[in-house]
Amino acid sequence: MRKYLFNGAILGAMFSAYGAIQSTRHGPRDWRTALLWVSWAASTAIAVGNIVLADEDAQYETQRKLEGRK
Repeated sequence: MRKYLFNGAILGAMFSAYGAIQSTRHGPRDWRTALLWVSWAASTAIAVGNIVLADEDAQYETQRKLEGRK
């Protein structure tokens, strides 16, 4: 869980979510607001995907090293 909370991309997504919320509350609601939320969701999904991929790579490398020792 720590790898998700302290990742720079996730922190950036959380701060941008705050900006998106403020923009939605105080700004005009038009196509740009919808595009803002779509881009936020995409960037958050990419950040989570990168963390998952990095974790899978690390597990693969660890497994490979352990198999090499046998």
